[in-house]
Amino acid sequence: MRVSVIVSAFIAALVGFGGTLAIILAAAAAVGASPGQASSWVCAICLSIAGTSAWLSIRHRMPIITAWSTPGAALVAGFGSGMGMEAATGAFLVAGLLVVLCAAIRPLGALVARIPVAVAAAMLAGVLARFVMALAEHAVASPALVLPVIAVFFVVRRLSPNWAVPAALVAGIGGALLLGRVGTMPAPELSALVWTTPRFDGPVLLGLAVPLFLVTMASQNLPGFAVLRASGYTPPVRSILAATGVASMVSAPFGAHATNLAAITAALCTGPETHPDPRRRWVAGPVYAGFYVLLAAAGASMVGVFAALPPALVATIAGVALLSPLTGALTAALNEEKHRIAAVATFATTASGISALGLGAPVFGLAAGLLIIGLDALRRR
Repeated sequence: MRVSVIVSAFIAALVGFGGTLAIILAAAAAVGASPGQASSWVCAICLSIAGTSAWLSIRHRMPIITAWSTPGAALVAGFGSGMGMEAATGAFLVAGLLVVLCAAIRPLGALVARIPVAVAAAMLAGVLARFVMALAEHAVASPALVLPVIAVFFVVRRLSPNWAVPAALVAGIGGALLLGRVGTMPAPELSALVWTTPRFDGPVLLGLAVPLFLVTMASQNLPGFAVLRASGYTPPVRSILAATGVASMVSAPFGAHATNLAAITAALCTGPETHPDPRRRWVAGPVYAGFYVLLAAAGASMVGVFAALPPALVATIAGVALLSPLTGALTAALNEEKHRIAAVATFATTASGISALGLGAPVFGLAAGLLIIGLDALRRR
């Protein structure tokens, strides 16, 4: 096996895990997960990523890299407060089921594909904007801790965008240690899976499961397919959706919110720097899976480490990690002139954080955008 395959898989795993773990933990805190449930969440989703990446890569002989849904975690963190872990688990399970149904029922997949990109992207942007805007608040409240982290992020980003967030995390931990703001570090321990019995609550399913499904499809799976196509592969769309959907359903009772096709980290394993022969790059999938098995075992320790860090630092890492996805979402939302008003309405409604009738802002944002597009279509007739 070429060393470049191992290095590419290692970097992809490290960047994907370390760069956005803070968002997973924010999501776990929002739905009231206990420390054991948060550890189980990380362990279960890492095992889900490992299983799907290895299975799909070996079966289809191409580097199919999966990941957790970072925008989905941001959605849970931003709008999951007060619903409880049991109801959130039910929503995670249903979101995975919707992905499976898209793979099994072509008309359903076609219906989802008909949702205007501008509206779906604007809804995602509204979800992510709350975390990015919080950077300014934390910079004012804790300037000595937060401002150096932001500075490191932008400096490293000029040299290597993939390493910007991990570098910011390392800088933040160093700064917190110097300022004496780090709590007691946990002793190393292996992760354990904790079962949570799902509860199916109608408003939660509509307010969380459906938006989670939509942002995962629009912001993770579709770009992931594009990455594979750009590298010369023909992605087995239905197989990928079926595998990741089933894996999401199986891992949901242990806390995992969504497993999907990777986009940015996948690009690290699909190009010639991994292997000059495109037919041999699939080996990166099983190697990547092996690293995620190790990360699953270390999940409990990582949760403990993040729990010892200042909340302002964790929120800052989450904010800088979401800058790039927010930029991409806003660009896609405003790309088509005919849908810009609908996109802005969707974004503003979602970012407002409103809640009514047991439903969260993403549902109302999506509804507002679709209504405006529908009215525009009637007017043109």
